[in-house]
Parts: sequence; C-alpha cells; structure tokens
Amino acid sequence: MKIKFISLASGSSGNCYYLGTETYGILIDAGIGIRTIKKTLKEFSIALDTIKAVFITHDHADHIKAVGHLGEKMNIPIYTTTLIHEGINKSYCMTEKLNTSVRILEKQQPMQLNDFTIESFEVPHDGTDNVGYCIEIDGRIFSFLTDLGEITNTAAKYICKAHYLIIEANYDEEMLKMGPYPKHLKERIISKTGHMSNVDTADFLAENITEHLQHIWLCHLSKDNNHPELAYKTVEWKLKNKGVLIGKDVQLTALKRNTPSEVYTLE
Repeated sequence: MKIKFISLASGSSGNCYYLGTETYGILIDAGIGIRTIKKTLKEFSIALDTIKAVFITHDHADHIKAVGHLGEKMNIPIYTTTLIHEGINKSYCMTEKLNTSVRILEKQQPMQLNDFTIESFEVPHDGTDNVGYCIEIDGRIFSFLTDLGEITNTAAKYICKAHYLIIEANYDEEMLKMGPYPKHLKERIISKTGHMSNVDTADFLAENITEHLQHIWLCHLSKDNNHPELAYKTVEWKLKNKGVLIGKDVQLTALKRNTPSEVYTLE
C-alpha cells in the first residue's frame, strides 16, 4: 500500500497535515484557511470528498481555524477529546461552531478508520486539553507531536514506536532569549507546557533513536525564534555525535511554515 504524507502548513500561523492512501485520507489539524486547504489539496490532486476525518491536537487557533467549515459545511467528522471539543467551540476563531460533526476520542483508546488505526495520547501543552496522535497504516507507524513543552514518558513511548515521526522543534534558545518577545511570552514558550526547543528535540532523538525510525520531520518552527536550517543542523549535529548519519541511517526534514511540503510517498 502506498501512503502519502504532506504538510500543508506547519508553524505558529497555522498547522495542517495530510496522511492518506491512494484513494482516501485524513487531516491532522486544520489551522489554516479553508480556501488554502482546498487549493493545496487540489494542487496535489486530492479531492476534498476523499477526506474521511479530521483529528485535532488542541484548541489553539493555529490548529482549528477551518474545522467549523470542514465539519459543519462539508460533513467531515471532527475527532478529538471532549475537553478539546469544548475548547474549540469557545474559541474566538470559531464562527461556525461544531455540532453534528463532533466525534469523541478517549486518550490511548485506539479506533479504526478503514485501514488506519488511530490512537491519541496526552502531551504537555497549554491548550484546554492536548494530544498527539499515533497512526498505524499497513504496519507502518506515524507519530505526530506538534506542540509540547517536554517529552514525558507517555510521549516518549509513542515517539519510539514510530517509523515516521513528526515532532516539534519550535525555537532556538539563543534567538528566543535575545529576541523581541516580552518576558511573559518567553517564559510561556520555555515552560513545561510551552514548546520544544531545537536542542530539546535533538537531545531526545540522539539518546533514544531507534533502528526502525526512517524519517523525522521537524514541525511548528517559530517565525521569529528559529530558522529551518538551524533546526535541521542542530538535530543533524546531535545525531552525528551518536554515530547516526542523516541521509544514511535516517532522513530529516525541517517543514516549511507557510507553504506545503513535497508529497512524501512511502511504499
């Protein structure tokens, strides 16, 4: 079975990812405009009526902007926890509240959607509630961890299961420290319910990388406190020090913030 992965957008301005087979797929988060989602999928020859569900990680605006349209106007089921659903409908960005499209997920309770086995799990962040997703398709495991302040034992378990890993590398510590953000925002970002730095992510991967991990995508890079090349080089350097070579032992990509990635077709 061919599996396609695309990042439509990945960053503080909006997050949306596609995972699918040759005939249907799902979205993880929908934090960009509905027109952009439609346009981008069309460019990749993916019909919107082949999207079987949307899975939401948390209720911040950059993850939910288009869920009202997708759920209520296009009748696509929106899956997440009860608390996240409550947070979504209280959000200032939700002009179209979710009603008939609401589907409830319990953390660490796998569900089946055609060929996909999907399991949500707790991650530490400052949304109303927060999850990552572990998705198995045809024996291949994708783990999505887009916003988290630290890697807990639970998060680590799902990272280490993955053949394909989408994980946050939000900021460079020195850029954040020297940058223009007010003190309270800097403190929020570095807190255990904030975001992962390049070094945080790199250190964990260097100490815990598995032989079955094939591709790492660094996601949710900050516009003001990071650069894709810096995130990439930080992880590459830490892995190299452990004898793990990018391009040989594992693939590494820093995802773009506002533009789609290429289509990754995984056979």
